[in-house]
Amino acid sequence: MVAGVLRICGAFSGTVDEQNENILIKEKVVTPYLTGLGADPTGQYPLLDTSKIVIPVGWANSILSIIISDGYQSGPWMYKSPRSILLWPVWFYAFPNAKWLLVRRRTGDIIRSCSQTAYMSAFSSPIVRKNVGVANEEEGWRWWVHQYEERMVAMIMDGLNCRVIWPERMVSGDYQQIMETIEWLGLSWKSEVLSYIDPRLWKARKRLRDPMQVEVGI
Repeated sequence: MVAGVLRICGAFSGTVDEQNENILIKEKVVTPYLTGLGADPTGQYPLLDTSKIVIPVGWANSILSIIISDGYQSGPWMYKSPRSILLWPVWFYAFPNAKWLLVRRRTGDIIRSCSQTAYMSAFSSPIVRKNVGVANEEEGWRWWVHQYEERMVAMIMDGLNCRVIWPERMVSGDYQQIMETIEWLGLSWKSEVLSYIDPRLWKARKRLRDPMQVEVGI
């Protein structure tokens, strides 16, 4: 949802999939890199050990070549992917002046979402659960969330230009954080944003009205 907002407000992202991730960058650069290092290309398990990353010197040229071939001409551009957190030293080396937007959700919401998403199946495996030392699938996803959180902390501690945003604030109609984020990114707020956001919040708002609902959040 947040990536969609950034696109509306002027950030170029090229040809994207249903998750607003650039298809060519994912298929030609990110997935082969993760696979080549023995990590799960979907970012589930096994995770890439950030401390053992080898920086590919041609990363920036590969990315720029792709976005130009995908229609980029000028202005701000973005790449949205949760796997960027696993690869942050590579991206930081290639684009040291980039701004990083860390989109957060409550851990419980993430666990529920993963448990109800078909392809998020890593911790249904007893072997994987044993490898990470957890007793069940829920504990596995909690471990997984913490792995990503540790990398976010490392990014901030290492001085990357990061900003954290919690989209759930928009559930109650608080758009201040997203508007401030748009300004921070050097983009222009568009009125179309609200008509884009509101339909995507109805499940979360329904859950707030009826605590017994088990709908997945944002």
